[in-house]
Amino acid sequence: MKLILTAAVDNLGEPGDVVEVKGGYGRNFLLPRGLAIPATRGAEKQIEDIKRAQAERQVRDLDHAKELRDQLDQLNGVQVKVRTSNSGKLFGSVKPADIAEAVRAAGGPNLDKRRIVVPKGHITKTGGFQVKVNLHDDVEGKVNFEVVGV
Repeated sequence: MKLILTAAVDNLGEPGDVVEVKGGYGRNFLLPRGLAIPATRGAEKQIEDIKRAQAERQVRDLDHAKELRDQLDQLNGVQVKVRTSNSGKLFGSVKPADIAEAVRAAGGPNLDKRRIVVPKGHITKTGGFQVKVNLHDDVEGKVNFEVVGV
């Protein structure tokens, strides 16, 4: 079965790669989880879009990582807006994708959600928080944000 990866898959490839996998693996694992799409003529045209989006989020080198860290340090007013109960408790928790979207909305860099490290206790209440962002092997940034109820 020929598929185009839409996300990085261990021991298989990176987004935009065209891979040949066994039918069961493709039908039962990759396709239902949205990790791949069938390789058709129309989908092959989307490969460039997938690779362009991946390159936009990717940290190029150590200098670029330091530049992103400086941008994150100067960033103010990052707010993650979520639904809450009257007591301030969240319906669910704040996920790395929510934080990445809030950073982008506040005028910050376009971060990959997989690089954001949310603490094990999860963020389940309103208030101010700080998370780590693994920008490079040697560079780690921090994002300060506030969780506010809607």
